[in-house]
Amino acid sequence: MPVRKPPMRLCLGCGQQRQKRELVRVVRTPQGEVRIDPTGKLSGRGAYICPDGDCLQRAIKNQRLSRALEVDLPPDVVATLSARLEAAP
Repeated sequence: MPVRKPPMRLCLGCGQQRQKRELVRVVRTPQGEVRIDPTGKLSGRGAYICPDGDCLQRAIKNQRLSRALEVDLPPDVVATLSARLEAAP
């Protein structure tokens, strides 16, 4: 049986391509809620960022996260994402 390549994703903050499991998935659920998806399996539109606060800030500043999720990010959601990302291992 051939060895499978790990799935690769692009970080919205730094633009580096990394293995999917190294990145944090942010998802916009079908109900319109934006949150971090620790399992990587929530339904909805997803985007990936490095588990680094700098990448999150760059993705927000350059509007990359808003465009990828196709939703305007209110400041409270940004604060929640920042807090959860810092708390994540």
